[in-house]
Amino acid sequence: MEQLSTPLTPTALHEEHQAAGAKMVPYAGFEMPVSYAGLVIEHNAVRLACGMFDVSHMGEFRVKGSQALDLIQHVTSNDASKLTPGKVQYSCMPNGQGGIVDDLLVYCIAEDEFMLVVNASNRLKDFQWIHDHNSFDAVVTDESDAWSLIALQGPDAASVLAPLSSGPDVAAMEYYTFDFGTVCGRPCLISATGYTGAGGFELYLKNDDAAPVWQALMDANVQPCGLGARDTLRLEAGFCLYGNDIDDSTSPITAGLGWITKFTKPFIDSERLQAEKESGSPELLRGLVITERGIPRTGYTIENAEGKTIGRVTSGTSSPTLGHSIAMGYITSSEAHLGNTVYVRIRKNAIPAEVVRPGFLKK
Repeated sequence: MEQLSTPLTPTALHEEHQAAGAKMVPYAGFEMPVSYAGLVIEHNAVRLACGMFDVSHMGEFRVKGSQALDLIQHVTSNDASKLTPGKVQYSCMPNGQGGIVDDLLVYCIAEDEFMLVVNASNRLKDFQWIHDHNSFDAVVTDESDAWSLIALQGPDAASVLAPLSSGPDVAAMEYYTFDFGTVCGRPCLISATGYTGAGGFELYLKNDDAAPVWQALMDANVQPCGLGARDTLRLEAGFCLYGNDIDDSTSPITAGLGWITKFTKPFIDSERLQAEKESGSPELLRGLVITERGIPRTGYTIENAEGKTIGRVTSGTSSPTLGHSIAMGYITSSEAHLGNTVYVRIRKNAIPAEVVRPGFLKK
């Protein structure tokens, strides 16, 4: 019997991608651009000037009610009570078994209203998880299909956005804050966030408003960028990718996310994770700097000098900015000390790598 494939969902910017000659690929149920001019060109545009990404596949949940904060405090690891309106927080949702349901952004709209931005591949799972744990006076609504999201990233992002926007002084916005304004006269939530380590903004727009804003940015000579450059940029910055570096089997402590795991309040798995933090994790997520030839790929083994397997690569690439290969992976704690030399098995060769903290760019 012929198996019917599920049709891919286009974003509201699909026609703009086609007009710009994008190479499209399936990703998390969407048809998404992976490249336009080429990965290295797009990557360097973001590092040196400005580039833009269609990331409308991300999920957006609205949480409202007198106990909206209580629900978020229960299901997320970070302390959302520190948020005030206009602030954003990076967090994760522990899964009750020592792993991670998803990592996410928490936007504080008001004392009783929040927006959660989740990964596209986890949207349905996340919504069900929050629903199942909602014993609070809070209403959770999935608004993902109503929103488009354009990430304008790079050192020139503010100077590009300023003449097109009104409301906040975008050049003065602090990292992980947001405000409401307009871009090209269209209502927009302007967020000083991103996934590239290059600075910039994420623009939340209603679907009908996305194409005019995208076109205005194209007219301002902003380089459109695809998922390929987004991945190399985030890896250089040491940002985790769900499904590669973190998942349902990795704890935030093991993944180096202790800084978003706050034991100032109880949350799902808080006792288990606090015990892990005190006793130490059996393995740790580390960065790897590889200056010899060879590109580490997801799943490649990491070995010690005796050839014993001590870990695995979760993300790897040849860094366009640095000119050599980099990776992230989990390494047995006893072998994971910074500065240690380990070996990545690339085909038949054991390629030496220096163990570093994730995040490969000079501050």
